[in-house]
Amino acid sequence: MNKLANYLPILAWGKSYNRDALTSDLLAAVIVSIMLIPQSLAYALLAGLPAEVGLYASIAPLLMYAVFGTSRTLSVGPVAVVSLMTATAAGGVAIQGSPEYIAAALILALISGLILTAMGLLRLGFLANLLSHPVISGFITASAILIAVSQAKHILGISASGETLPELLPALARNLEQVHLATLLIGLPTMLFLFWARKGLGRALLTAGIPQRSSDLIAKAAPAISVLATVLAVGAFGLNREGVAVVGAIPQGLPPLTVPLFDPALWSALLVPALLISIIGFVESISVAQTLAAKRRQRIEPDQELIGLGTANLGAAFTGGYPVTGGFSRSVVNFDAGAETPAAGAYTALAIALAALFLTPLLFFLPLAVLAATIIVAVLGLVNLRIINEVWHHSKSDFAAITGTIGLTLLFGVEPGVIAGVLISLALYLWRASRPHAAIVGLVPGTQHFRNILRHDVETRPDLLTLRIDESLTFINTRWLEEYVLKLVADRPELKHLVLMFSAVNAVDASALESLEVINSRLKDAGVRLHLSEVKGPVLDRLKRSHLLEELSGRVYLSQFEAFASLRPE
Repeated sequence: MNKLANYLPILAWGKSYNRDALTSDLLAAVIVSIMLIPQSLAYALLAGLPAEVGLYASIAPLLMYAVFGTSRTLSVGPVAVVSLMTATAAGGVAIQGSPEYIAAALILALISGLILTAMGLLRLGFLANLLSHPVISGFITASAILIAVSQAKHILGISASGETLPELLPALARNLEQVHLATLLIGLPTMLFLFWARKGLGRALLTAGIPQRSSDLIAKAAPAISVLATVLAVGAFGLNREGVAVVGAIPQGLPPLTVPLFDPALWSALLVPALLISIIGFVESISVAQTLAAKRRQRIEPDQELIGLGTANLGAAFTGGYPVTGGFSRSVVNFDAGAETPAAGAYTALAIALAALFLTPLLFFLPLAVLAATIIVAVLGLVNLRIINEVWHHSKSDFAAITGTIGLTLLFGVEPGVIAGVLISLALYLWRASRPHAAIVGLVPGTQHFRNILRHDVETRPDLLTLRIDESLTFINTRWLEEYVLKLVADRPELKHLVLMFSAVNAVDASALESLEVINSRLKDAGVRLHLSEVKGPVLDRLKRSHLLEELSGRVYLSQFEAFASLRPE
């Protein structure tokens, strides 16, 4: 049973489910549903899909994640960045609005679900570490800017197309003279209201004497309030006949059962975009899940999260949806609303299903400008420009990574941006790994401790040099080590002993072993003996299985102090 619970977390938390948890989950589901309905419609618009597809993507995926996911508070569904990536990928193989475009969205969900599930079953969650945090922050920031700019056309009531900033900005500028006043008078006030509602509405309600809980609920319902108000206004005054673009008729009913099209050529064209969507979605989701779980001292299993997100996407693929992942804002709302278990997501799915059954006719007059305002307010909360300044002071290489990712995403689009982010992350990792930190150390007077000679006042001797290596030795950095050691020796004619301090070396691969043998041989020819100190057990075991220790010109010392004391001048 315990082993089965590893793959079905519902069996673990379901055993202790009680009335208190039910009450908390139901309340959280109500609050999240109020927020999710307009968001799901808006994100479907961003993905270039019919509005109802956003609702469909918010039903089966939530139910699947409730069974297979490990986060108690993560809210799965359509999100801004993945919606934009879906639009970019599907738009590359079909015309927006065509049946082929919708088929491409289903295929993206299916491939993404298969990739994520397979990665989870193979325990490949560590692959998400291929993207560094600065690169992820840069990509999300740039994507959020692109999304906000792309939605400005709906606020202004004009037409403009493009997937990059150099395409979008001129397109908007060319059509500014055609701004539709009625649309602007709906979209702009709605956007300002939603911005104010995020922080100001709750405080205003508290000042008016409304209890904290009720104030928070009303503030979080701001998108729903704006939807209701504008639907009534457009319907009452017939603004849709005056040129205000509206959602129009939304099919009423539960999600249909769909079978994604199997077209090898289409699958091949969408494979890389689906892989990128999977990686970005997983990284975004796991970071949110772990952050919220830490606040309650709960654990998240990354590999099982892959399965949870994978099955959620499979659910979307077979019920008319598109790729989904864990959303930041909804998950925070779910957490703050007191959700206790993933059942809150299942209850949210039921609420969305009821909305799809009974409420869709009421959304006929919903202005596209309001959905665009909802998107803009949501994504601008993801823009984090402060991190650029912080990273500049912390690490110049990370600064180059984050600015490069932002620039490439804005200039060339989402897919080139994320690919560049992966390549930049890998390049930075390889560059750092190829130049491990190493320090010449000396004895701190009156102690048995050895510290960097550049940072501390320590004892050294001209005939003895101790080099502390602070990384594992692998094929990536062995050439650097050879050159560095031989340079140090060449600069010290009085040197007789070189000690490599291995206290931070956790592994030595075959290439590194060969380099150590070369170093030992060349030092022996130069009249310098090579010694090792503080070698960890597993590393020493590997060295014993080689010829290095037999041919070593010096000794292996238990501690660096022992080496320092033993190798005194005769």
